[in-house]
Amino acid sequence: MQSDDAQRRVLFDSRAAIQRSNQSVIKSHAVAIETEQIGTEVISELGSQRETLLQAKSRLTDTDQELDRSRKIMNAMRKRILTNKFILILIIICEVSILGCLIYIKFRSHF
Repeated sequence: MQSDDAQRRVLFDSRAAIQRSNQSVIKSHAVAIETEQIGTEVISELGSQRETLLQAKSRLTDTDQELDRSRKIMNAMRKRILTNKFILILIIICEVSILGCLIYIKFRSHF
């Protein structure tokens, strides 16, 4: 009888160990499913962040091109301003020279 009791106890302990193992497998499976869902969500979010970054890069490239174009326009305007100032200075020098000549001729003719 003790042998039967010992075998039953071993059988009962084995069955309890199998049930614990089964519960552990079920919990592991649930954790695996949850981990897979989290992984899927992360991949989806990373995909949308990638799209956002690509759009930002595209806008940055466009902005850089527009800044280059604006820089060229500003340089052209600066050259025109300097040219206009140079021409204006030449005109002023010519006018002062003509005025000086007229004054010289006017005073010379009086003497």
